[in-house]
Amino acid sequence: MPNELDKTDRMLVRALQENARLTSGELAQRVNLSQSPSWRRIKHLEDEGVITGYHAALDRRAVGFGVLAFVMVAIDHQNEESSLNFEEAVCAIPEVVMFHGISGPEDFLLVIVARDLDAYSDLLQRKLHRLPGVRQVHTHFSLQEFKGRLGGLPVPL
Repeated sequence: MPNELDKTDRMLVRALQENARLTSGELAQRVNLSQSPSWRRIKHLEDEGVITGYHAALDRRAVGFGVLAFVMVAIDHQNEESSLNFEEAVCAIPEVVMFHGISGPEDFLLVIVARDLDAYSDLLQRKLHRLPGVRQVHTHFSLQEFKGRLGGLPVPL
């Protein structure tokens, strides 16, 4: 945790990660502040980019995405232009829910959701294999999820 976050800031961040729907009064109570100083701290954390947004956590299966795939992609060239073209094309695919440049034999990791295996196969053939500069694609399917909610960072107190 960066040094500029004191214990109260870390308590606020933890509380918001657990439940972003807490009112400013409820947050203030949790950190033993009055409402105004608590709100100012939260506003400062937002302005500094520590808090980047508030989101509803959805169950992918409940909204129709039965497949979760981890896709490793190697591209032909790692120059700036080809990488930017690849990145823009990947970001335009709504089923890609996470996208990282990685170390190792592959260059990128994509986390993809799909309705079913047929939908994933269609996405693979029609979009992923046609991305600019793609040399190789390896797919790993999630068979069982043990801990999948990103957003709950282990904030020390």
